[in-house]
Amino acid sequence: MNAPAELHDRPIGDLIRDARNLSAAEVEKVLSYQREHGVRFGEAAITLGLASPDDVLNALAQQFHYPLANAERRLASPELVTLLQPFSVQAEAIRAVRSQVTMRLGQGEAARQALAVISPASGDGKTYFAANLAVSLAQLGGRTLIIDADLRGPRQHEVFKVSNSAGLSTLLSGRAENQLIQTVEGVSGLFVLPCGPIPPNPLELIERPAFALLIRELSTKFDHVVIDTAAASLGADACVVAARCGAALVLTRKNENKISALQDLVASLAGSSAQLLGAVVNEF
Repeated sequence: MNAPAELHDRPIGDLIRDARNLSAAEVEKVLSYQREHGVRFGEAAITLGLASPDDVLNALAQQFHYPLANAERRLASPELVTLLQPFSVQAEAIRAVRSQVTMRLGQGEAARQALAVISPASGDGKTYFAANLAVSLAQLGGRTLIIDADLRGPRQHEVFKVSNSAGLSTLLSGRAENQLIQTVEGVSGLFVLPCGPIPPNPLELIERPAFALLIRELSTKFDHVVIDTAAASLGADACVVAARCGAALVLTRKNENKISALQDLVASLAGSSAQLLGAVVNEF
């Protein structure tokens, strides 16, 4: 039985033609240039001024079923480079880390562990990195959840433009509400559990059994769970979160963190149940 025509992938030329409302004469002009110079349709259209690089990028995203941010999202969430600039150096570096993470968490029960992103100090880029790692995992398919467990200075709700009126702190304080986990527009399979109101006792909330139980339950409902944390310099939150997750990735900023601070953070995980997957040097 043949698949319906709409299920077949459309040529990139057709996608660009429809997006720019190119006339038959303009399409023929592009095709002639393409044949003469041996380039792709998109390259020819850009050279002739009949399409922009964004038109070609959008067409590629549609052709390969790859999530790409629309113009509104680009203005609202500039930090999401995996959506805004999927072929950039930054996005490629994050995908390389994703590959390493999935290889290390891809076997048996370990595949269902949550991953805590931790770092020595504020400003290391945990929010940026965790958000983009979550997007890149969602782009693989399946269901991915990012949790903002930075109960001291949360920012994931700003990055993803979701409500922060309730969230993790609400759950851990026993004030359950509906729809705490929110979808991310434009990224199929990606969900966010924001921090919620900043509590006066962040470490105590994370140390409660309820947090470990919550992570365990969510890890069975999602294919990937990524958790943003507070800087280690602000308290023991990050190490506690890592221990509850079962896996951690250390982030350090190039030319910023002291080696001693990084060594102290790694040493603080020794003896805990957290598997240290590796370290990432943030250059962005």
